Amino acid sequence: MIKDLFTYQGEQYLQLNAPLAERLRPKTLDDFVGQTAILAEGRLLRRAIAADRVGNLLLHGPPGVGKTTLARIIALNTRSHFSVLNAVLSGIKELRFEVDEAKKRLERYGLKTILFIDEVHRFNSAQQDALLPWVENGTVTLIGATTENPYFEVNKALVSRSRLFRLKHLEPNDLKKLINRALTDDQQGYGDRKIKITNEASDHLVDVANGDARSLLNALELAVESTATDDKGYINIDLAIAEESIQERAVLYDKQGDAHFDTISAFIKSLRGSDPDAALFWLSRMIDAGENPRFIFRRMLIASAEDVGLADPQAIVVVESCAAAFERVGLPEGLYLLAQAALYLASTNKSNSILGFFEAQKTLRAAQAQEVPSHLCDGHRDRVAFGDGIGYKYPHSFSEHWVNQQYLPTALQGQVFWKPSDQGWEGERRLKMLDRRAAQFAAALEASQENPLLLTSGPQTPVLERWFQRQINQEGNRFQQLLAKLWSGALLQRHDRVLVVGNSLLWALTPLRASPEGGVTILSSSLNETSRLSAELEVLDCLYRPVLINASKNPFDQLSDEHYFEWIGGRIYNQDLIKKDNNKMWQIITSRCTPNTGLRLLMSFPLKGPAQSLLEILSDSQRNTIDNDLLHNLVELEQSYFKAQRKDFLFMEKLEELGWSLETEVWDESFTIRIDNKLERRWFEIGSSYRNFLDKNVSNQHVESIRRLLKALLGKQLPQSLSNIKIVGRLEI
Repeated sequence: MIKDLFTYQGEQYLQLNAPLAERLRPKTLDDFVGQTAILAEGRLLRRAIAADRVGNLLLHGPPGVGKTTLARIIALNTRSHFSVLNAVLSGIKELRFEVDEAKKRLERYGLKTILFIDEVHRFNSAQQDALLPWVENGTVTLIGATTENPYFEVNKALVSRSRLFRLKHLEPNDLKKLINRALTDDQQGYGDRKIKITNEASDHLVDVANGDARSLLNALELAVESTATDDKGYINIDLAIAEESIQERAVLYDKQGDAHFDTISAFIKSLRGSDPDAALFWLSRMIDAGENPRFIFRRMLIASAEDVGLADPQAIVVVESCAAAFERVGLPEGLYLLAQAALYLASTNKSNSILGFFEAQKTLRAAQAQEVPSHLCDGHRDRVAFGDGIGYKYPHSFSEHWVNQQYLPTALQGQVFWKPSDQGWEGERRLKMLDRRAAQFAAALEASQENPLLLTSGPQTPVLERWFQRQINQEGNRFQQLLAKLWSGALLQRHDRVLVVGNSLLWALTPLRASPEGGVTILSSSLNETSRLSAELEVLDCLYRPVLINASKNPFDQLSDEHYFEWIGGRIYNQDLIKKDNNKMWQIITSRCTPNTGLRLLMSFPLKGPAQSLLEILSDSQRNTIDNDLLHNLVELEQSYFKAQRKDFLFMEKLEELGWSLETEVWDESFTIRIDNKLERRWFEIGSSYRNFLDKNVSNQHVESIRRLLKALLGKQLPQSLSNIKIVGRLEI
């Protein structure tokens, strides 16, 4: 008891004297700042945490972005025992102890164990192998946090059994929220003190922290604790104090990890792509991070043979001469030789403008953290998981061995480091290089959409994949083609949240498969349809099951206020959704969309109705069983009815008023359907659209006559003709 008392007092003392970053560590997802791409309402990781269904996870990202905090939040939301190991301080002995304790809890009490391993990449191969059997048999559920790419540093078997989430640098707005929280929280922060911080000081802390929350809060704490109060009791933090508290931005770079391989990959691809500006930028990054210049020269020697070759036999001579001269000169003057070799390879000739290298260095040190564009990353290890290297255009496959492609980080597009003169060889090529710069800048605008950074990955789920295949196989070829047509060109990401409109599960299959960490919500037209779809989805695990809502007065009341969508799609069956006088639903849907939300809608209008189709297949004897004038009158009424429906298509005008940019694609199709009991019910069931049409235009006696005629034709093929309209849009707000 005395030990517990001292332990409690010790924990309280540690909490009171912990660094500000530790004291402010959030305890709930609502307090968690940043990482909305994987933690926003409706996305898989948030749903899994809320449902206490977190499986094996690997959290990968730079320091200070919330990996450990996220693990602690999971600990507070789980009914499992939560154990913690730090790979730096632990070994096989500690690992075996935790596994033995987990086995006891499972055998005696049926209690599962979540084992959180911080800095999991620090475990050596033997330690990771010792953990693998217990992860495989479910004795422990692993959550690992690492600053290194798991595909480099973590056992491949562990990676294949875990879902990967990549956490990014925090945005400036996120860091400003942390500053505000630190200054207003009177329990864990400085809310009980009088503190004034200038906008310039706040902006400087955010800028130099470089997306690292821990670095930001440590600097703020140093500024507050080291500044004396004025005569009114205020602590005034100005720009000078902020600059003293946080003096240098760290460049994230590990010579054995992702940054090493990705940066040298970007450098070589920039040389190959004849982009001297990008080549200088990536060279500057490597030098600033302490990369071995001999390694860079070795890679340039390879590039001079691989990517220049006999097109300029002097290339390898120049690079070798620069490398030999570097050995005699050393640093820092050797930077000129590195830059000269790089510029020669990028331009296929020697340039006297190597001073541009120092402009690139200045830009690197002044700029925010610049991530390597995804298509330039080294894709040999994690192409499948994160899409690294996908979308890269190989210049040798194009005419003149050049293609307009993005090489610089997006935020630096338009930067000019190499400024060729109008003299000699570079003067002859100056205009051509300027044209290429303009083309590359244009290419960068579409690269951000074509090659987005993938943030999540995970093991395959065979049960879910089999379910997808069964659903697709149940539909005919025509519907499968329409499904492919609907979603063609839509770059659905794994973390996108998708709203599907329509009463068929078919239209949701593509987003369900493409966006497992985002999630799908289906908007059905009625409670009956919602019940039917719910029954069809019972076989799916609740984490992967779409959310079902029906088109009531405000269907989104069934979702969280923070649940937004990146895509809207589906096939519109409910005519109420397109009537010009019923646009409130689209206002509500638009209010739930994120900026640049994509739209894919499919609508079909009959070119001929059931009466005309029946007339085409009736024999003379069958025509005598029904009033011939009745069918001809119905054909005219159907044509008027369908024409009125097409007028309702003016709902697109309302979408454009709401900020949607729209394009349409129209095509006609002819096909046949088999007349069966299902078709009869669909046409004549009370409440169906066609039955409502008949009830308004003909007597009940005539309705039954037509129904009997259809029954007499059971098993025959009925010709159909439709006009299909695909609407492609994007929300421009």
